[in-house]
Amino acid sequence: MTQPSIAVLIPCWNEEVAIAQVVAGFQESLPSATIYVYDNNSTDRTAEVARQAGARVRRETLQGKGNVIRRAFGDVEADIYVLVDGDATYDASSAPEMVRMLLENRLDMVTGRRVTDIKAAYRPGHRLGNRILTGVVVAIFGNRVTDMLSGYRVFSRRFVKSFPALAGGFETETEFTVHALELKMPVGEVQTRYKDRPVGSVSKLNTYRDGIRILRTIVILVKEERPLQFFSIAGLALAVIAVVLGIPIVIEFLRTGLVLRLPTGVAATGLLIMSFLAFTAGLILDSVTRARKEVKRLAYLSIRGPGGDEP
Repeated sequence: MTQPSIAVLIPCWNEEVAIAQVVAGFQESLPSATIYVYDNNSTDRTAEVARQAGARVRRETLQGKGNVIRRAFGDVEADIYVLVDGDATYDASSAPEMVRMLLENRLDMVTGRRVTDIKAAYRPGHRLGNRILTGVVVAIFGNRVTDMLSGYRVFSRRFVKSFPALAGGFETETEFTVHALELKMPVGEVQTRYKDRPVGSVSKLNTYRDGIRILRTIVILVKEERPLQFFSIAGLALAVIAVVLGIPIVIEFLRTGLVLRLPTGVAATGLLIMSFLAFTAGLILDSVTRARKEVKRLAYLSIRGPGGDEP
């Protein structure tokens, strides 16, 4: 078998201080790989420094990590894709082990699970948020991941070329995980050292704003991938409210023969009808989602897997 081609994809926005270190690290750990730095409207010398370090520099004008991922996944051709942030917080020496695991076990995604004792590198708020959001996804989509928001991943070609890439920002990591879990892809994890940024480098992640965006993405993905579950919960909530509002009216009617709170009765009836409509919508959309999932699975299987033959 020929040696698989490896592409290292590094999304960057104002990482002048760190990018040369990142490029050099992957040149050393994966000497046969082609390193691509995608500059996302940087106002500093990120692109120039990356080019001088030996990377192929490309530009994406739509702001946001998800937009960069969409462009890179569409443009770059390789057998194996290594995705890493350009802030020098991830350990490049873990990449060979991640690639080896992907090839030997014929996986589609290997996640670098962050391990660190440096509080400045992995702040308590980020750590707690990651645990909560990962727990939500695990409870809904399956317990096969422990660090959903890691920015360090290795992908097979068939993962990359079947990934829809709909997110625009940091919530793209959530999309990676749900895409793999919903299509029952083989995945793995490798512990990797996580360190703080170089002096002068500034984090672009906002704990609360981006956490809310990620939670919103999870809700949308549940609606899209598990519509029966989503609309059944919504329908149940509407039904409970309708019953709470309606029981006193029914008791009063049985006692007096009168409906004295007509607006409340109308509201309770409307909510009950809406609950049935929500459940019906969930049933219909569940059939549609199943068909969509079958199409995505066929598209995924039509692409050569890691270490496999041409389809």
